[in-house]
Amino acid sequence: MTQIHPSPEGTASEAVLQEALPRTEWANGSAMMRHYYDHEWGLPVVSEAGLYERVCLEGFQAGLSWATILARRDAFRRAFAAFDPEAVADFSDDDVERLVEDASIIRSRPKILAAIGNARATLKLRAATNTDPLTRGFVLPLWGGGELEIVDGLPALIWSHAPEVTPVPESIAEVPTQSTESRALSKRLKERGFRFVGPTTAYALMEAVGMVDTHWVGSHKRGASRVYSPEGRRREFVRLT
Repeated sequence: MTQIHPSPEGTASEAVLQEALPRTEWANGSAMMRHYYDHEWGLPVVSEAGLYERVCLEGFQAGLSWATILARRDAFRRAFAAFDPEAVADFSDDDVERLVEDASIIRSRPKILAAIGNARATLKLRAATNTDPLTRGFVLPLWGGGELEIVDGLPALIWSHAPEVTPVPESIAEVPTQSTESRALSKRLKERGFRFVGPTTAYALMEAVGMVDTHWVGSHKRGASRVYSPEGRRREFVRLT
């Protein structure tokens, strides 16, 4: 059977078309950022491990660019046991020193200690459902069908702060850096032992995991999470009995 291979010109043309897709401005900074924007940013993350990872990486970003963190994400995953909270919660003083000397990640002792502390706080949330209503799971129906199952613990605590209405920005000036919900989420995470989770960091987390949709109007990814309607409203939570 004759095999037909795409020509180099065709591959190049496809790349040009991909670059030309309408995106939020920051997403066109590099091929790495475009790929992250097109395939990850703003799509729902609801697993405990996935949210724990995002909390930690957003904390490491504090004072830095997201591109700096994204370029090191594989190294972070190797250093922090694939962000398994049970494994990281058992890290010892020797592990802290190992991480402080690891040039492939961000060698900030306070941020490293925060990531370990956040793992321990994540485990505590698993057993808190009887005393902490915000850690009880629920279902979030999606526009166009389907639903997100938000399980007990860290996922429930974080996703319970998804606002009823999301911004509908047409420029970078219309994208908030924090909100009433991000301030509340920051406060509640801190009360439960999390660190490097200020209101601005919490809002960036909410954007990254699909809890708000700040894709600009006209972006090819606007509405991709299906959490919000075209008018910017989410459906009501359905509490599990």
